[in-house]
Amino acid sequence: MNGASEADWQRLEKAVAGRVLRPGDAGFRASSVPFNTRFASVIPHGVLSVANEDDVRHALAWARDTGVALVARSGGHSYAGHCVTTGLVLDLGALNAVCADGSTGLVTAAGGARMADVRAAVQPHEMAFALGNGASVGIAGLTLGGGSSATSRKLGLTADALVRTTLMTADGQVLTCDAQQNPDLYWACRGGGGGNFGVNLSFTFRAAAVPDVSTCLLLWEAADAPDVFAAVQEAAERAPDEFSVRLGVAAARGAEPVVSAVGLHLGPAGELRELLAPVLAAARPVREDIADRTFWEAQDYLLHETSAGAFAVRTNFAPGPLPPEAVAAVLARLARWPGSDNPDGCGLALYSWGGAINRVAPADTAFVHRDARFLVSMDTSWAGHDGPATVAANLRWLAELGETVAPYVGRGAYQNFIDPDLADWRAAYYGANYPRLVEIKKRVDPDGFFTFGQSIGS
Repeated sequence: MNGASEADWQRLEKAVAGRVLRPGDAGFRASSVPFNTRFASVIPHGVLSVANEDDVRHALAWARDTGVALVARSGGHSYAGHCVTTGLVLDLGALNAVCADGSTGLVTAAGGARMADVRAAVQPHEMAFALGNGASVGIAGLTLGGGSSATSRKLGLTADALVRTTLMTADGQVLTCDAQQNPDLYWACRGGGGGNFGVNLSFTFRAAAVPDVSTCLLLWEAADAPDVFAAVQEAAERAPDEFSVRLGVAAARGAEPVVSAVGLHLGPAGELRELLAPVLAAARPVREDIADRTFWEAQDYLLHETSAGAFAVRTNFAPGPLPPEAVAAVLARLARWPGSDNPDGCGLALYSWGGAINRVAPADTAFVHRDARFLVSMDTSWAGHDGPATVAANLRWLAELGETVAPYVGRGAYQNFIDPDLADWRAAYYGANYPRLVEIKKRVDPDGFFTFGQSIGS
């Protein structure tokens, strides 16, 4: 909806300290195009690059007055493109200050901060919490949807480290949310999903000291997939919380599928090699890299940035390892991938969960997925010049892969890897916590100002 006249836009421009960008202005596309270019055709009528908290308040009042849809954007990484709208995009990127206090372990990040900003602030103090897997990911979306990283089995989710957030509601009120003040909203902001309750202006986390660590990167040919999946999953199940692994099989056009295990151990490489001994005995990798690293070297090593282009993701949570028949079925589906020109191709990955993640009760935070042993992520991708038929074929293929895996996993899905094609998203993302989220939404945003395709209460 865009009910604003040119005079309205000029009024907004005069009211704020930040820049109002319109289509054709320098910097407009960079501040509005979503990370997932599947949704790049959604063009805002304007972008406000906010300079301060008052700009946020002015924008909310202006949008309510004109009837223009508004979405807040931090990192722009919403998998479903919910960081863009045809109305007004509120670009929080300039609000990226991060303050870390090594004496208390507290880290406060402004709502537009990205992982690179947070990491730069905490690294001198040798402390961290779950910092996600990409430098350009926004702290806001990561936290509000739960947030995980290779350290989460030991340190918990990003949302578990959150001790306070400040949030501006649609009517311009700023609420402090913690265990004492607005505790229901604090609960909702730990896994209730981004963009639902207001504009989060700041987040305060409790960080933990970090040790030196070790990492592994192991690659195998597709023929070894059954043995590798069995061995790696068993190793992950038996491992201490200090160990986590991403186990995957991926394919791209013109290349044979590759099986990979990328892991982090909060301990020395000698211990990591012992943990992986059954894996190395099960199938000899074509590449083997197990090494000691500083915590920050490991963060660089594990950093995951995808290629430019469009993609779709389907997720589930598994209560235990995928059995051999599931792995065989996945390999058969990979062989029938329709192809695209995106070098990211397609694949399936298992992220080892459990540990600290599972020691929080499902009702203690809005993040309900507390019994999962593995996060299952399936994806496909395509390039901008791939035609509609290629896109449709890739989406059908992903749906079929999801159906293939479904008998072996639970009903849940990861709200941070939000899937616009997921029909039962309310139960899948939020489970038994959804009714409470709806009640909080009605109280905090009674007019449903913050609304999108899979918003709470929609």
